[in-house]
Amino acid sequence: MDDEREYHIGIAPGEIPPLVLLPGDPDRSKAIATQFLENPEEIAKKREYWSFRGKYKGTPVAVCSTGIGCPSAAIALEELIRVGCTTFVRVGTAGAINPRIKAGDLVIFTGAVRDDGTSKQYVPVEYPAVADPKVVLALREAAEQNSLPYRIGIGHSKDAFYSEHPDLVADPERMRKRWDSFRKAGVIATEMEAAALFVIGQMRGVKVGAICVIVGESIDKEAKIVGSPPLDNLLTTALDAITAIGP
Repeated sequence: MDDEREYHIGIAPGEIPPLVLLPGDPDRSKAIATQFLENPEEIAKKREYWSFRGKYKGTPVAVCSTGIGCPSAAIALEELIRVGCTTFVRVGTAGAINPRIKAGDLVIFTGAVRDDGTSKQYVPVEYPAVADPKVVLALREAAEQNSLPYRIGIGHSKDAFYSEHPDLVADPERMRKRWDSFRKAGVIATEMEAAALFVIGQMRGVKVGAICVIVGESIDKEAKIVGSPPLDNLLTTALDAITAIGP
């Protein structure tokens, strides 16, 4: 393998623009590139990391999938930083904790509960997982300019997808109380990557934010997601925001 190429993502310096969207699903990475970017080109495809570059309204932008969860997302972010990327927006899906948030709504995270294992490998849990304020403000402004329903607040990152459903864990009552405590504290939605991305972003001095679309029922309901999440509102907001911020 070329010594300049990063081991996991397969990208070398100079091959990717500094502005990067981070979906989880590799197929979603391709869909974003082909549906939303001008003149999309594949950069690399290795493991769960499928990357493309193109332009959005004339500005060079890239997209690189991270796979599921904080461990693989952390690898993607670390290696993208090494090849020169500076501004990142996670674009993904989340489950509502706030019952007033409905499927299809957008959620913009100001920070995340560090209920993952990866970020704890970097720094003690007392260290906060916070999004870059410039990215948060740009995402909010883009959502408002496009007249899209959104909620802004604290997210929650976990390692086990189905653990959010109390009936699927060993102690359902304890899990219900836990979700109630998060809800009362104002945590709005749960997903699986933001906490590690925020921590690493702060430690490495790059700009990282996250916007997700709510899918399925709230976390207290049946463990089932029906259909594919809508991409248009999510991606329009993210792309308008990241190009407004710049490198």
